[in-house]
Amino acid sequence: MIKVITKSSPFLHQDISVSVIMLKVLMALCPGILAMIYYLGWGVLINICLAIVVAVTAESLVMILRKRSITDTVTDYSAVITAVLLAIALPAYAPWWITVVGILFAIIIGKQLYGGLGYNPFNPAMLGYVALLISFPREMTQFVSPNEFSANINFVESFKLIFEVNNFPVDAFTMATPIDHLKTNLRLDHSMEAILQHSIYGIFGGTGWEIINACFFIGGLWLIYEKIISWHIPVTVLLSIAFIATLFYWFNDEKYATPLFHLTSGATIMAAFFIVTDPVNSASSYIGKLLIGCGVGLLTYIIRTWGGYPDGVAFAVLLMNMTVPVINYYIKPKVFGYDN
Repeated sequence: MIKVITKSSPFLHQDISVSVIMLKVLMALCPGILAMIYYLGWGVLINICLAIVVAVTAESLVMILRKRSITDTVTDYSAVITAVLLAIALPAYAPWWITVVGILFAIIIGKQLYGGLGYNPFNPAMLGYVALLISFPREMTQFVSPNEFSANINFVESFKLIFEVNNFPVDAFTMATPIDHLKTNLRLDHSMEAILQHSIYGIFGGTGWEIINACFFIGGLWLIYEKIISWHIPVTVLLSIAFIATLFYWFNDEKYATPLFHLTSGATIMAAFFIVTDPVNSASSYIGKLLIGCGVGLLTYIIRTWGGYPDGVAFAVLLMNMTVPVINYYIKPKVFGYDN
């Protein structure tokens, strides 16, 4: 008789780590980031670099205070992901201190206060973004027009604007986002046809934002192909927004935007693939993921259409983060070896 010796479980291993996952997410973000730099200017890159430096420094200091190893925490790139996601959500030429305050809040309050990676119930980047939006609404709504300004300012001038080296007023070349512009003008009883004649709008959504979202979409598809994320959340986020937008557009096309406008404007695509899919604060079961995706999509549309803020993605994500413990409690994935 042949004696077979087996090692203890688990028997199947996947050659992937947290740092590898995070690096692939960063790679998937690159097409969208490059498109943002092209359309919105060098301020996007400056914000990203500043955010990464602050995030890694803040996380390192917190780990020292907690008497934990810095190496493992910093090299998992989770702080870098948080920094990049928050930086690209900010206005390209927001003052430097906006980025610093937002990152410090995201890393210290949104992540480390709960115990660090794997313990935070809310998405840190969205928590930092919402904190900034509520506290500094003026600075957080100073977006540049992709058509007018970004092509006429170099890296050095962008640096000076962000760090307030010169006295050139930032609000002289800023404007509302396509979503906010449309919502404001509809409330003023302007016709949809007249509103869409503005240069801020493209074929389907905002000028430039259509290409930016297309690039994030390509990066998101690559993450699904690499099995870094599953299709459940991105598909349900996009389908739920498209479904409710279609209903209201059919009901009154003079008061409500098309489904393609909501899909190609704002942070819809980026949120669907890169934010809501955060495994730490998302549902563990496939059914739970579908519920999370539907909730984020519906809440995003509701806040965009009737809320007081320019985009509803961040609020929708945080609200659905609150429901994750309940969803995970009542809807559990099947355990291997058990029927129920």
